[in-house]
Amino acid sequence: MAVTEPAPAPPAAHEGILRRQSLRESAARTYARSLPIVPVRARGLTIEGADGRRYLDCLSGAGTLALGHNHPVVLEAIKKVLDSGAPLHILDLATPVKDAFTTELFATLPRELAEDARIQFCGPAGTDAVEAALKLVRTATGRSGLLAFTGAYHGMTSGALDVSGGATDVRVSRLPFPQNYRCPYGVGGERGAELGARWTESLLDDPKSGVPMPAGMILEPVQGEGGVNPAPDNWMRRMREITADRAIPLIADEVQTGVGRTGTFWAVEHSGIVPDVMVLSKAIGGSLPLAVIVYRSELDAWQPGAHAGTFRGNQLAMAAGAATLAFVRENRLADRAATLGARMLGRLQGLATAHPCIGDVRGRGLMIGVELVDPGSAAPDALVPPPAPELASAVQQQCLDRGLIVELGGRHSAVVRLLPPLTLTDEQAMAVLDRFADALAAAERSTHGRNDSRQSY
Repeated sequence: MAVTEPAPAPPAAHEGILRRQSLRESAARTYARSLPIVPVRARGLTIEGADGRRYLDCLSGAGTLALGHNHPVVLEAIKKVLDSGAPLHILDLATPVKDAFTTELFATLPRELAEDARIQFCGPAGTDAVEAALKLVRTATGRSGLLAFTGAYHGMTSGALDVSGGATDVRVSRLPFPQNYRCPYGVGGERGAELGARWTESLLDDPKSGVPMPAGMILEPVQGEGGVNPAPDNWMRRMREITADRAIPLIADEVQTGVGRTGTFWAVEHSGIVPDVMVLSKAIGGSLPLAVIVYRSELDAWQPGAHAGTFRGNQLAMAAGAATLAFVRENRLADRAATLGARMLGRLQGLATAHPCIGDVRGRGLMIGVELVDPGSAAPDALVPPPAPELASAVQQQCLDRGLIVELGGRHSAVVRLLPPLTLTDEQAMAVLDRFADALAAAERSTHGRNDSRQSY
């Protein structure tokens, strides 16, 4: 029987849907505030709203949609499971679908880890996988403290928040994450990263540092929410050496950086390190909820039921995830992300020469950030201008007006983030950058106009 597409909603229907959402949903909603659209259908890079407008989606479910919306291989994998009569809910029982997903996932992992790894299926969100990783290393080492980094984002549950940048009352020691543009030591580059590594060693080896030997260190190879800050490869290798020499398990949070996003299948491959634990979610489920940790077998000190969850056996997500992993691997989409990402970074860096409000352009692969600043407000002794969150918000709105969906991040929400699907074509990439350039120019005019108006008073 032919499948009939749903008829588009009446022109004004989306306004009622948005109004009811604002009345019914909690004040904690986020994306819906800055992106007041009502998606009704989507394919690849494109979303169509209930109002009939089309948008280029460079948010991609916060990096979840490696192949974009409703990719045929994902839909076919889901349909195959539905038509087979297989159970959709299986707790942690073994199934052919689960076995196929695990086999495909292990085929993509760093070889040294895959040869001696265990996998734990967690609750469906990445934050639960972070919780599992923290619990695992504490159980395996018998220690409780943790090392984490400024600017980190690992999720919204209690333990994940503890190791994130906005934490307050925690059992975590915070280390400086290397940044070129806003280096905590004011030097940037390899020198700034080296100073951070030395501080880490000092903290661990100084008997009066106040930091006991920790259960583990958790880091992101590229900080996403923290402002799209790629960790230098040499610094990553130093962190691996420092932790290995002291028998501290190293946890790599690859929730957003994995599955080809940064130009290698897993972002740790840029530096060649092999972590003890990898936290995986988002793209591994092929657009559906799925989260796991993969870790060295020697850490597998849990008792049965030590970490469980009712929905850790999402069969549809495993089928969609296996199809996504295989498609990315077989079609070398990580290489494609590296090539196209470098091209997009180059054009954005060229745009920065004509727009002083672009303080920095950075990223890896198709994980790109543009930090907006206010050069006119820089103090005489400032190394870099202050961030411009108001301008960034205006750029996001101007992008939306032009049919481009982008997200903001960074310490002050002043970094415009681009996370397009890995299936992005050259033509689509140019359309994204054209719309962004137009939006930036329009936002500059609007914010300058407001500033001039204020100064006239």
